[in-house]
Amino acid sequence: MTHIPPQQWMIEQHQLGHSLCLILDSEDERQTRQVLLDAQDPDQYCSVYSETPVADMADAGPFMFLIDNPEDGQLDELLKAPERNWGWLASVPPEAGLQALVKHWRERLIVGTRPHQALYRFHDNRVLTRALKHLATGAIAGYLGPIISVCYWQGQHWETLSNPAPGNHPVPESPAWCEVPVESDQSAHIREVNARRYLLAEHLDAYARIAEQQDPDLWLSTQLTLADTWGWQAPEQLEFLLIQSLKEPEGKLAERWKARPDETPTAHFERVYQATKFWQEDVPL
Repeated sequence: MTHIPPQQWMIEQHQLGHSLCLILDSEDERQTRQVLLDAQDPDQYCSVYSETPVADMADAGPFMFLIDNPEDGQLDELLKAPERNWGWLASVPPEAGLQALVKHWRERLIVGTRPHQALYRFHDNRVLTRALKHLATGAIAGYLGPIISVCYWQGQHWETLSNPAPGNHPVPESPAWCEVPVESDQSAHIREVNARRYLLAEHLDAYARIAEQQDPDLWLSTQLTLADTWGWQAPEQLEFLLIQSLKEPEGKLAERWKARPDETPTAHFERVYQATKFWQEDVPL
């Protein structure tokens, strides 16, 4: 890894004949995205979530843009504000182009198995930073795929890294990047994003009723805080908590849900789970 200003990195990669790509977290950069969309031809950008199982979230998902001229100032605003964590930059072979990069990340987009699947936030420079920090050299090629080099803000300075073997690599059965430790604050953010997406995808009507009664983001945050308080960290525990909360008046759980003194998280969950099954007459959750 080396420290090179992004402008210099882009110029060097361009001079080497590589194509430059911006991976943009457009959910928080809609204005920048629109400026780029207005300035480029349709074959120079792509919504990653489109044509995938999460196509309904394409507008809030990441976009990729080809950057033809690294010196035209198109990205100046982004490069001056890396603390906004807007994404990262990559270079790819011209013959691979944008579509190869999009295909690569679409194949790695959804991790886990149903009903505990989650979206991998590859477009977040913080996620990329942790992955590249923890992955063994042999796993980097499968992670970066056709990418020749990446340039990203790692929290304190710009970092660049060359891919040891750019190309088309299959997704491993157990991807090493899914085992990378997650910092607590980022883990909480990812969990909240995935919980919201799960509710919108699987329980839209019930979640919409909550939104009619109160701030849905505050409600979700409250449920996640409750899960932390009770030590319910497993996906099935959180899923159970969210679903049952949606069924309660105003989304608030009854007193019987509270943990008893000296009750372990596992015992607490099992007690409430069995009681709920009994009162709901074993109706599947």
